[in-house]
Amino acid sequence: MRRAVVLRAGAALAAAVLTAAAGTAVTTMQASAAAGSATGFASANGGTTGGAGGQTVRATTGTAIHQALCSRAGSSTPITIQVEGTINHGNTSKVSGGSCNTADGVIELKQISNVTIIGVGSGAVFDQIGIHIREASNIIIQNVTVRNVKKSGSPTSNGGDAIGMEKDVRNVWVDHVTLEASGGEPEGFDGLFDLKNNTQYVTLSYSILRNSGRGGLIGSSESDRSNGNVTFHHNLYQNIDSRTPLLRGGIAHMYNNHYLNINESGINSRAGGRAKVDNNYFEDSKDVLGTFYTDEAGYWQVSGNIFDNVTWGGRDDEHNPAGPDPQSNTSVSVPYSYTLDSASCVPDIVSRTAGAGKGLQVSDGDCTPTDPTDPPTDPTDPPADPTDPPTGTNLSIGAGSDGSSKASGTSYGNVRDGDMSTYWSPNGSTGDISIKWGSATTVGRVVIREASGATGVIGSWQLIDAGSGAVLKSGTGAGTISFTPTSLKKITFRITGASGTPRVAEYETYAS
Repeated sequence: MRRAVVLRAGAALAAAVLTAAAGTAVTTMQASAAAGSATGFASANGGTTGGAGGQTVRATTGTAIHQALCSRAGSSTPITIQVEGTINHGNTSKVSGGSCNTADGVIELKQISNVTIIGVGSGAVFDQIGIHIREASNIIIQNVTVRNVKKSGSPTSNGGDAIGMEKDVRNVWVDHVTLEASGGEPEGFDGLFDLKNNTQYVTLSYSILRNSGRGGLIGSSESDRSNGNVTFHHNLYQNIDSRTPLLRGGIAHMYNNHYLNINESGINSRAGGRAKVDNNYFEDSKDVLGTFYTDEAGYWQVSGNIFDNVTWGGRDDEHNPAGPDPQSNTSVSVPYSYTLDSASCVPDIVSRTAGAGKGLQVSDGDCTPTDPTDPPTDPTDPPADPTDPPTGTNLSIGAGSDGSSKASGTSYGNVRDGDMSTYWSPNGSTGDISIKWGSATTVGRVVIREASGATGVIGSWQLIDAGSGAVLKSGTGAGTISFTPTSLKKITFRITGASGTPRVAEYETYAS
């Protein structure tokens, strides 16, 4: 049966930038908020609005994020921080102030409230830098990637958690993020999404969690039962060993998630925890629901789930899988409205909407993405839609192009034909594509557009003056790239890392 849904309304997300100093927060003239409205438990307990109604700033370093927090009038003064580029240890330092409590080598949201952190365009990347939320409330995090955060080895950050919350945390909405590691505890990683020590009213939505030993936990030990009221919906858990999540005490609601290649155990409800598990798709996985590694029982209410090639282990004192025919052993109610997509379409709708760089698309409740509410862009950027009237001339039209290789059926010229249905791909996951002119041409801005069905594939890249070999800019993800205007005859976009085979539909160049 269909239920009412809390619809996500769009919000004005961009404002005129006054000045830009490299690595510093840039103040904008108009307040803005996160895209859409909080769903799930984050919509309860008074709701989660983040920095709505406050100042908006732009930050390109971790230090600049801390500076933005510390420059407020008080620790609860609303602020939206639009983040672009790569945040890492080299650009994340402690900043002191009366409205903040920050630290080196981690994004520290401690003893503060009313904050939104949102990635610009295709999203910001926090590389080996975790986000730590402590004694905080009314926080929104959207459209960012957090990857390879370690608790051992070098460098370390946030106890190895991609996003961690602890001690009296309330009302946090984490939405359209990608959280990933490159292994488990032996490789130095811990959890992707950990909540402990009295953390409540949290939602994780439209996000990707992958390639980790541990997906996340709610409660740090069997005695830490002060957490709960957490919603997980429209997320992809992929190649995770366990904890999707681990629930100790409290209530968690999981609906319309895709669990793929869960290797050891999945939703682990234990120590009195109660999980409401609705219309999820479990695929090619083992022991996806139950009480594991303890004799302290947890409980679940199940409805409408699909179990596709799921295997179940035997039962003993510390291993109580819910399958092979999962049945409810408790009843759970939630204080919010929501719509359930059919479980059969969950893999498709999640693949089209979840993660950073997906335009913040959401399901309409009938397994179809809504029109995207785009994350903020620089107001001076060329328009995101190639059918819009451009601000400035796309210098690639009429220019030449070449590259290092091209996959069968693709062409170098496809990136400068103004047609989003054609594209260039390299032979493999990396390669060069260049735009060239017969005489020196000044370029100060590039827009890389990925073809439909391949958004979010491009990882790390360099933008190179092919004549001098100088690296003009480096970063991750497709989108708008701004740099000091340079006179050149050939400019190369070099893809050095990707999650698959890139498809560059358009490689636009502008003078500024």
